[in-house]
Amino acid sequence: MLHSPEPVISVRDLRMRYGTHEVLEGVEFEIGRGEVICLLGPNGAGKTTTIEILEGFRMRSAGEVQVLGEDPARAGEDWRARTGVVLQSWRDHPRWTPRRLLSQLGGYYAPYSTPEVERPVAVDALLEMVGLDRLADQKIVTLSGGQRRRLDVAIGIVGRPELLFLDEPTAGFDPEARREFHHLVHRLSDLEGTTILLTTHDLDEAEKLADRILILADGTIVAAGSADQLARQVARDAEVRWSRDGESFVHSTADATQFVRDLLNQHGDEVTDLEVRRASLEDIYIDLVHAHERPVAEAIR
Repeated sequence: MLHSPEPVISVRDLRMRYGTHEVLEGVEFEIGRGEVICLLGPNGAGKTTTIEILEGFRMRSAGEVQVLGEDPARAGEDWRARTGVVLQSWRDHPRWTPRRLLSQLGGYYAPYSTPEVERPVAVDALLEMVGLDRLADQKIVTLSGGQRRRLDVAIGIVGRPELLFLDEPTAGFDPEARREFHHLVHRLSDLEGTTILLTTHDLDEAEKLADRILILADGTIVAAGSADQLARQVARDAEVRWSRDGESFVHSTADATQFVRDLLNQHGDEVTDLEVRRASLEDIYIDLVHAHERPVAEAIR
């Protein structure tokens, strides 16, 4: 992960309202170069609205937004060529081949190539990168759902974006394709310094990919940090499981390290199948969202 002093995304007091309904209420965060950030939140929390504002596809009601040094609401084509978007679904040309489609789309980025950033990515290299090299000349209509999703990803990165937006990027992927995609994300971030902002409902994926996680609930950021940092914000006991003399035991404790130390001091080699289970990101996410929703619900009453 590469960082520069100036953030790639800077959001201050972002607000969005539709009539009297305020969807975003003072959202604030920064994202540095090369970071992989996951935006989590329940349906209706404002994730899509936030992303669309950052992409320059929706005008905000108030607040300051800087993306790649410009206000996306006023940025031009030079700015847009530096970003990539992978939508949940994309209406492609079913009778075209992946090679032809990527060649066509890549041509639009050629005028924005610079000595520092060569655009577009070479089609053969791109097809290999997303695992479609053997299907390059097959009609898109014949591709499976997972293969078409790989093509969506290729479309998003054909212009070698400095900032990549991913919306549910691995929907329809099998486990192997998902693992390959995770490697691709790390390659883009670690080797090319690409900043990545993704939304997903797969919390396991978020934990594996993200440097930091932003949790959006009821129009505001209620928590931010790595999975470990978020875990420290939630008071949850760890669960210790073990066996002794053929009998299984389970114990919840706030200090798993001390408990295990005491257990081994007392029973030594009699303890087998020792396992410590800490709160998952799903547990942490639910706790943080509910902790925010309870005061809001009480204030409405």
